[in-house]
Amino acid sequence: MKTKMNYVLTMLLVVNLFAACAQKSPYNTKDFKIEAVQVTHESDLGVTVWEIAVEGNAGNTVPNPAGKLDGAPVLGYVFPTSLQPTDVGFSATEGILALALTSHPDFDDTPLWDENGDSILDNDGIVWHPHWVVLTEDKRVAGGLAVKQFKKADETVVLPPTNPGMPMYMDSPGYPVITRAKVIKVVVPDYRIKGKTDFNYDGVSAYMKVNTSIDDKPMLGVYEVFSVASGDLSLPYTVK
Repeated sequence: MKTKMNYVLTMLLVVNLFAACAQKSPYNTKDFKIEAVQVTHESDLGVTVWEIAVEGNAGNTVPNPAGKLDGAPVLGYVFPTSLQPTDVGFSATEGILALALTSHPDFDDTPLWDENGDSILDNDGIVWHPHWVVLTEDKRVAGGLAVKQFKKADETVVLPPTNPGMPMYMDSPGYPVITRAKVIKVVVPDYRIKGKTDFNYDGVSAYMKVNTSIDDKPMLGVYEVFSVASGDLSLPYTVK
């Protein structure tokens, strides 16, 4: 079950959904209109398979590059969950733990992984890849949420060893992401989520943006929500 904090944050995102949809983003296409979401536990393989199906072609639309990190666009298919940050290696903190499948051509935040297979580790941010993130309320951006930040000097914060080195609750776990026709999916080993297979989840598609120049804006905020699987972000789905 989701915590009280998760409930407050998800309801906030619902409120912002209506305003965000009115923005008519150039990325708000059928490729991000969610038709179904599913997480399946494959016990014989010891993995969960997370899937989002859309009306168009999943993963077909990627961001137009901004040419720099500041203002860089990020597109995402996101699974908000009732899992806890500690389940994936973060220190205990309040917020919504979400698995985000993202694409962003202006930077690479998966320094350990070579998603395009060219033996260069820092040139494949545009390839759809996963992140664990902790989302918190942030009224400074149109979508009302941002990836939770912390001060670099805060030694109490623990991140998974596969984190990209940014002062945010973000991890780059390197799970395989597959796009095929209407479906984008990611495979998560059971041991990477402490064997938890009884959680709740939802599906969201969204536009995010990086900020490195404005102190009063989050480093990575949600600026527009395109679609919500449940319609109300109540996290009604359970693992099959």
